[in-house]
Amino acid sequence: MVPFAGYHMPLTYGDASQVASHQHVRQRAGLFDVGHMVQSNFRGATATEFLEWLTPSSLSTLIPYTSTLSVLLNEEGGIIDDMVITKYASDAFYVVTNAARCAEDLAWFEARLAEWNTSERSNGGPVEHEVLEGWGLLALQGPAAADHLQALTSYDLRALTFGRSAFVPLEGINVHVARGGYTGEDGFEISIPPAHAAFLASALLRSPVQLAGLGARDSLRLEAGMCLYGNDLDESTTPVEAGLSWVIGKDRRTAGGFIGSKTVLDQLKNGPPKRRVGLIVEEAPARQGAKVLAPETSDKIGVVTSGIPLAPTVGKNISMAYVKSGFHKKGTVLAVEVRKKARPAVVTPLPFTPSRYWRG
Repeated sequence: MVPFAGYHMPLTYGDASQVASHQHVRQRAGLFDVGHMVQSNFRGATATEFLEWLTPSSLSTLIPYTSTLSVLLNEEGGIIDDMVITKYASDAFYVVTNAARCAEDLAWFEARLAEWNTSERSNGGPVEHEVLEGWGLLALQGPAAADHLQALTSYDLRALTFGRSAFVPLEGINVHVARGGYTGEDGFEISIPPAHAAFLASALLRSPVQLAGLGARDSLRLEAGMCLYGNDLDESTTPVEAGLSWVIGKDRRTAGGFIGSKTVLDQLKNGPPKRRVGLIVEEAPARQGAKVLAPETSDKIGVVTSGIPLAPTVGKNISMAYVKSGFHKKGTVLAVEVRKKARPAVVTPLPFTPSRYWRG
């Protein structure tokens, strides 16, 4: 158990190592307890407009019961947090944000809601924010996840393609199930009312499912090229720099209208000063904080934000880093300083291992 975002969180379970747990998720299925994350509902006639002010996503055109990754931006276009937004209807959204940013996110929501609900923009009706206190959130991930979950419900999960969600009867309990996750594998995130969380966790923990902890979650998400807030994202980094331009809707790229849009739209047009890249590092693993160097001059041109040795699926030392624009192209040879020695590194496309989402 390790401290994380105000919680004691499992790094590993029992005698299963991080690598063994990682491989079990890749080959069969793992269950992650992610109930520390913050689940919220936003409701109101102008909920779409409010969330489109806070984020660069095109929520007005999002199909009901569809989810999208998005980012909460400050006035300079920096990322306050990344989050998943699920649209139920134009006046109802379900949002999941990071536990480590709970205080910052909730304060931002409260301040922006007060501003919105006292402005002319809320003439169609105010927006209400509800935090789902005490709710469980379980992530069932891996190639065997769908077959295992299907055995517990009458709902046909084949209709639930990647990025879609539904309220599904699970062992007689109606729960919100979203197809997606943080591993690059097929899987589901299941939001459960407080009274039923422990029961459904036990129901899900049958062969071939094993509990998986933070250690495997980190190596799986890094192989999948996914960001961890506080490592790969922060308030000084824009979504364009982070390689998340795809969360910015096409209509938003011209109309703007979201907080931080001036900086973001300028970077979309003229390019960002830095870019997130994947690196394969030779000789020694590079971890967060390691300097990225230009190969000929040894000038610092970036910094590693996440890294692990011998990634279990890839079999190589992998890292993510931010480098100056111009050094970000696939195949560019750089160096990373590890233990005061420059180690060869090659810019590699993300994800490091192919994603296996269910798209029907």
